[in-house]
Amino acid sequence: MIVLFSLFGIGSKVQEPVENIYKIEINDINGNPMDLSQYKGKYVLFVNVASECGFTKQYEDLQNLYEQYQDNLVIIGSPCNQFGGQEPGTADEIQQFCKRNFGVTFPLTEKIEVKGENQHPLYAWLTDKDKNGSKSSSVKWNFQKYLVSPDGKLVDYFYSITNPTSSKITKHLAE
Repeated sequence: MIVLFSLFGIGSKVQEPVENIYKIEINDINGNPMDLSQYKGKYVLFVNVASECGFTKQYEDLQNLYEQYQDNLVIIGSPCNQFGGQEPGTADEIQQFCKRNFGVTFPLTEKIEVKGENQHPLYAWLTDKDKNGSKSSSVKWNFQKYLVSPDGKLVDYFYSITNPTSSKITKHLAE
């Protein structure tokens, strides 16, 4: 009888609650705590960024997207040096590069790891269905994007080849 119940989902274990993205601790690029809960009510596009990557020119499109949808979108760039050593700079060098070359005004986090043993808890949440309640993925390269809804749910992720201004992303922002 118990076997039959578990076949139909009766009496099966209840899944652990999904973690709340707004409680994840991360520092901004200057080392100050960043309160992700300040972005409740807006879409958040998380992007692992690098200054010496073939996709680095996407900073310009990220900034344009940020300006166009600033009422309901925040972009958060997380510098990462895990892919080809393409983000070797210090916090100051990264900030100067982003402002000088692309006029970046959206928030940047401290340099973090987005995969592996030292994966930052933010990217653990973004890439693990057991934490985000939506889907699992792995970060394949720099400028992979993760869109989180205004209520803190993972909407989808987009590989590096997807331009930030692509309708794959903007269709969610226009809703």
